[in-house]
Amino acid sequence: MATTLKARGLSRPTQVAFGVIIVFLVAQVAWWLWFQNDYIGTVTATTEAAWRDVAVQANALIALDESLMEELLATHPQLLWDGERIVVDEERLRAFEADQRGHLRMFRFEGVFFVVVVLTGLWVLARSLIVARELEQRQRNFLLAVTHEFRTPISTLRLLIETLQLRPPTPAKLGDYLGRMMRELARLESSSDKVLASARLEQPVQAEGLLAVDLNAAVRDVVAKHRTGLETRGAEVRVEYSQMPMFVELEPPAFETALTNLFDNAVKYSPEPRKVVTVRLTRQQDSARLSVSDEGIGVAADEAKRIFERFYRPGSEMTRRSQGVGLGLYLVKSSVEALGGTVHHEPNDEAGRGSRFVVNLPLAGALASNEKSTEAAHDGTDPAPASGAA
Repeated sequence: MATTLKARGLSRPTQVAFGVIIVFLVAQVAWWLWFQNDYIGTVTATTEAAWRDVAVQANALIALDESLMEELLATHPQLLWDGERIVVDEERLRAFEADQRGHLRMFRFEGVFFVVVVLTGLWVLARSLIVARELEQRQRNFLLAVTHEFRTPISTLRLLIETLQLRPPTPAKLGDYLGRMMRELARLESSSDKVLASARLEQPVQAEGLLAVDLNAAVRDVVAKHRTGLETRGAEVRVEYSQMPMFVELEPPAFETALTNLFDNAVKYSPEPRKVVTVRLTRQQDSARLSVSDEGIGVAADEAKRIFERFYRPGSEMTRRSQGVGLGLYLVKSSVEALGGTVHHEPNDEAGRGSRFVVNLPLAGALASNEKSTEAAHDGTDPAPASGAA
């Protein structure tokens, strides 16, 4: 337990305090069990010796007056007449010893149970402290990231505006400055949208806000809307559509939030100038499968289970090079789960390079009727290109 506490980042004084409590608890219970074992053993041995002494004394009294036998046996139920003399009732003695051993087992069980309960309580307390510490660290990272995400574009915009005020630019320079301003404004808008989307997802998605749409068409619309912005960042988006329409119930804004954040994550963590992002749509039994793959740096195995947590960003905000506020993948998971689906991460290839995020959404209940009407309307053609860049 102490190793776990140290590994998870409890402060040194807290670790020492927990260690002292655990050592004291174990020592106290061990001493208590030893005391009970010694006490019960002493009582058992003393009682057996006393019974045998009473038997000896009873035989001595009977030798003087045989009429005392009935009175002695009545007042000492642990004794009996074996035909020749008074002896200790061995069956009653064994029952007494068994009863004493039962008490000892009860004390041992109570001691172990007490230790387990207290250690469990300490573990819960330690876990709560760890969670609180991690949340505090994430919130601090979030504030640093938000400060950076807002301060950098604002500083750049201020510098460009001051430059324009100091000297008239050439038409080429003016176009370059305006383009840079638009990119910085888009960065500000993206950061604020993520924060607002995170707050919006705290409210449950209403059933009446869901629409049964073909996932091929929904992906095509999002890609068309954001293709230019992605390509300016060096992305090459390839989409492989499903051969058949896949109707799922979506809230368009939530789905767009999930998919755009997957795109942003793929581009952000692909350091090469050419950033290939591959989207595949397939049907698996009663669900639609959407995967977004990249050829970037991938995700470490020990971080894969935590990348969907709110504000989680490995490393320090003081030395981080990638943009973001730690909400992108949290928004993906929250948006997908709000639509009744699941999302998970896996390496893009067997060597562990790159990342693939797989989204599974349940097919809409009206799938059969929608497929028939769509096939009739298209006269046997696909709703979108079957493969290639879209």
